Amino acid sequence: MFNKKKTKASNDDTFLVMSSLGGDRDAFCEIVSRYQNLLCSLAYSSVGDIKQSEDIAQEVFVEAWKKLDSLLAPEKLKSWLCGILRFKLSHYRRKEEKQPLRNADEIDNTDLTANDSEMEDVAIREQQQALLWKALDKMDDIYREPLILFYREHNSVEHVARELDLSEDTAKQRLSRGRKLLQKSMIKYVEDALVKSKPGAGFTAAVLLSISGIAPPVKAAAIGAGAVKTGSLFNLASVLAFLVAWSGVISSFFGLKAVLVQSRTQRERQQAIKIVVLFMLFAIVFVAGMLLLKQLALSTSSDVSAFTIAAQLLALTFVASYLALVDYMFKAMRRLRFQERLLYPEAFLGQVDQKNAKQREYKSQFTLLGIPLFHFQFTKPEMGDKPAFGWIAGGNIAYGLLFAWGGVAIAPVSVGIVSFGVISIGAVGFGILGIGVVGIGVIGFGVSAIAYKAYASLSALGWESAFSSGFATAKEAAIGAIAQAPHVNNDMAAEVINLSGLSQNYLWILAVIAALVIIPAVWHSIKVQQRMKK
Repeated sequence: MFNKKKTKASNDDTFLVMSSLGGDRDAFCEIVSRYQNLLCSLAYSSVGDIKQSEDIAQEVFVEAWKKLDSLLAPEKLKSWLCGILRFKLSHYRRKEEKQPLRNADEIDNTDLTANDSEMEDVAIREQQQALLWKALDKMDDIYREPLILFYREHNSVEHVARELDLSEDTAKQRLSRGRKLLQKSMIKYVEDALVKSKPGAGFTAAVLLSISGIAPPVKAAAIGAGAVKTGSLFNLASVLAFLVAWSGVISSFFGLKAVLVQSRTQRERQQAIKIVVLFMLFAIVFVAGMLLLKQLALSTSSDVSAFTIAAQLLALTFVASYLALVDYMFKAMRRLRFQERLLYPEAFLGQVDQKNAKQREYKSQFTLLGIPLFHFQFTKPEMGDKPAFGWIAGGNIAYGLLFAWGGVAIAPVSVGIVSFGVISIGAVGFGILGIGVVGIGVIGFGVSAIAYKAYASLSALGWESAFSSGFATAKEAAIGAIAQAPHVNNDMAAEVINLSGLSQNYLWILAVIAALVIIPAVWHSIKVQQRMKK
């Protein structure tokens, strides 16, 4: 029975390794979840410090991601990970022997500004860990390792045996001997403390954030072809993530096509290309700047507060620049169209270019409370034009009582370069749920997010919580590669941020964003070509 289960686990490991080599980070997340408790427990058994043991285990997983292509026998994944761990533990012990005053340094660096309650909590935790290790340190590794795993894995002898490659009888014998070695007065305390010290979602999230900026191993391209056959790389999440990542580019492409069809002179076409290039250039500079700040912060050993502040200032600068660009775009287009009508009247003789032409907009005859159900505009902005207004509206500037799409969109559900609403999606999105290159609101998603609860790929600034693979700063809890908050990269932070809820709704969020950004842009471009082409 034991061997049968072990063979099944090995086959699972092989599949996960092959998928990970193909670049599937979800598969590597499964590897982390599967072996994080084993590695953290073995590290703790060696170093006697819970925080340090988790740091070392995280380093092991990051190292494994970088060098996964050197694992010649994927079915031996667990042994390979343990080998990396043993090497890092050996290096850690040698380093500690050369730093006898490490604890004194930690005392010197203690935050003296913390209030009495916080200092008391820290002191109690440190005393508990010291007492816990005092009891465990007296026994040999062969008894300590099974004991730690046993209480961290809900008292499962079978699991301990499987993790340590022991028979169940041997595991039982070592556990029995380990219990006897514990001081009777410490048994209950040690059991409770080990249960509470088990690594959880915060540990997994911290590992994934650490590898987020690291490319898959060099064999990824070759093995990726095999992984594709299993369907692991091109699952729904991968497709949706790709669409969302490129939705802005796709939308800009169709927007440019529409504007070129609307243009009537060479100067108008040149202006359209110039404006699109400016928007793209500002976005590229913003993302490149964020990546540079992240790299500088990760590579420095000094205080990273300056880089964190710079990242937030860069996000605010991007917001201000896009607001200014949108204002410039509409004013410049109106001004140029006015000039071109005067200088080149022959270019505007077609029926579709007359200001009263029906092709210029569509307004539904059906109204509700006196407001059209649909109102869409299909022409370039001109002097005297009013915004599109309806229950569902689309145009250069659009106001919708339900939904709006355009350069500037204002509605309960809005999509635009700049959007305002309950749910807003755009390059800059302001809303209760703000989504964009910069998402601003109660809940914010984006490359950068500024919100009560902020979720971002590069920079998250949250009042309550922040989650990011780059900078994450919040008043209460943060998970990120460069995180600043009272609770950082731990289970408490994962609970406040609600990682489980995020993972459950992640696919839906991606699908909605992709659909709302891409579909209106494609539809509008098609309609413009049908209505406005000479």
